[in-house]
Amino acid sequence: MRPPETPETTLTATSDQALPNGPAAGSDRPDFLSRFCPRGAVWLAVPAVLVLLAALAYPLAIVVFRSFTDPAPGIDNYVWFFQSAVNRTVLQRTFVVAAWVTLVSLICAYPYAYAMTIVGKNMRLALILCVLVPFWLSGVVRTLAWVILLQDSGVINSFLRGIGLPPVKLIRTLPGVIIGMTQVLLPFMILPIYSVMKGIDTRLLQAARSLGAKPWRAFLQIYVPLSLPGVYAGAIIVFILSLGFYITPALLGGPRSTMLSTLVQNQVLSLLNWGRGGAMGVVLLVATFVLLAIAAPLMRQKHTSTRREA
Repeated sequence: MRPPETPETTLTATSDQALPNGPAAGSDRPDFLSRFCPRGAVWLAVPAVLVLLAALAYPLAIVVFRSFTDPAPGIDNYVWFFQSAVNRTVLQRTFVVAAWVTLVSLICAYPYAYAMTIVGKNMRLALILCVLVPFWLSGVVRTLAWVILLQDSGVINSFLRGIGLPPVKLIRTLPGVIIGMTQVLLPFMILPIYSVMKGIDTRLLQAARSLGAKPWRAFLQIYVPLSLPGVYAGAIIVFILSLGFYITPALLGGPRSTMLSTLVQNQVLSLLNWGRGGAMGVVLLVATFVLLAIAAPLMRQKHTSTRREA
């Protein structure tokens, strides 16, 4: 005698009849995609990988090779670099300048990015346009504009004289280099911070204030920790880009603000010492990787702890 049908048995029978070869039709397609799409995705990435190898890996390999073989095989170029007090001083100065540029960029970019999240739509578009406009101008043009502003008879010192203050020496100095580099790299700090800030739920701040927290305390303990991923991303981008700057330090700086990129240019183009120039570049690259390898776990640990506290 046939048992009575229930909704569960009817649904099971219908599913089995519709899909005699396995799971539901909706799960058959994801299984097919998960089986074949990764391989297809790899082939789609091949052209980009070839371009990167041709544009980055191959020239870098040549630089590393010549640093060990020009003018003679060995590590003489690296011995020369670390034995020179000038080279060590310039290497240290390069990282110090990059750190200062990163710090100043963060101080300027954080409130600007926060303002972009709280203003209206039209004002936000205007602020984004102000961030993107510098990308449309050449870095040389922007640096030459800073030369006009920072020189002894420039706009800034003329304004200071007009209000009765003494002029300030900005051109051919380290502060002038930091100002020029910060202006060029500021968009690279603003955009990552803004991309994270716009995803933060501001109702968390309202909830904290409803529980008795003061606005500034709620901002520091809730909003700031949630925005740290954007801060870390922007800081890394700005710091790495600062290490390789050449035009701005060359035009705004002086002998006491020389960075390693200027020494590389002198060795390669002026003295034709490709081996020593390559050794300088390799030392800067390795030092950057070591610093990032040390900083990345610390930032990850700090971000995890702040998220737990928030």
